[in-house]
Amino acid sequence: MTPTITLQQQVIEGTQKGPNLLILGGVHGDEFESMAAIRRLLDHLDSADLRGRLTAIPVVNEAAYWRGQRTAEDELDLARTCPGRPDGSITERTAHAVSQEIRRADYLIDLHSGGIVMEFYPTVGYTLHPDKSVLDVQRRMARALNMPIIWGTSARLDGRTLSVARDANVPAIYAEWMGGGTCDPEGADAYFEGCLNVLAELNMIDRTLPPLHTEYTIEDDREDSGHIQVNYPAPFAGYFEPQVKLKAPVQPGDVIGTVVDHLGQQREEVVSTQEGLILCLRVFNRVHQGDSLAAVLELDPSQ
Repeated sequence: MTPTITLQQQVIEGTQKGPNLLILGGVHGDEFESMAAIRRLLDHLDSADLRGRLTAIPVVNEAAYWRGQRTAEDELDLARTCPGRPDGSITERTAHAVSQEIRRADYLIDLHSGGIVMEFYPTVGYTLHPDKSVLDVQRRMARALNMPIIWGTSARLDGRTLSVARDANVPAIYAEWMGGGTCDPEGADAYFEGCLNVLAELNMIDRTLPPLHTEYTIEDDREDSGHIQVNYPAPFAGYFEPQVKLKAPVQPGDVIGTVVDHLGQQREEVVSTQEGLILCLRVFNRVHQGDSLAAVLELDPSQ
């Protein structure tokens, strides 16, 4: 019989009635800011101050965490495997378990980072949900989380926690913060404060919202918007030499970086096809063919 996945979670039940907010961390095993922020949030919140219920899962993907990698041993991306299967592989069973939690929630926050291989300019995102009432709540939650970039993207991408939330009409946001394989204390602080802000925005706690730090708000409903993994793939296996910095402006024709072989005899430039800012950039130099090297955030000309 296939073992059932039990997600380690803590529930804080408020003394007053209210909604159930689910906060997820560690959907990928190498994304540490979320884990630290959620533990701090659990230590900080008092049930006497809470209206409703907070359900927190600091490390969703324990198999990947103990492996020290983004994915578990089946090498499936949990963020592309939802809603999963109860009798499947380790990642499929984890996806099934977390999808059940999402369907029980009234709101969802899913916290990420660039992990070991990428750095991601701090961003909060949501799907452009077809239900305007859900979309409006997601926009409010995203503003409250208070990241430099707010990014609404296609609701048509399946396999994610956000697609499970989409199908259940659960307002949901996700966030990204830097990466590089360590826990950035600034990122953990930003996530902690941001989650408190969202709790306040949803009227689950009393808190004065701070000034907004948002630099750009972009909504892009194109088919693959939000699908970072398909952007700027490595043309062959080798060593990636980035030639831009995170958040750098780029135009079509600008060189993002170069992939070379061990002896430097094979060399190919990876060239931007877009105008915008470098939203995320690979920082782990070894690449396999097809690995994503960067993503460009296209800006509204008015911004």
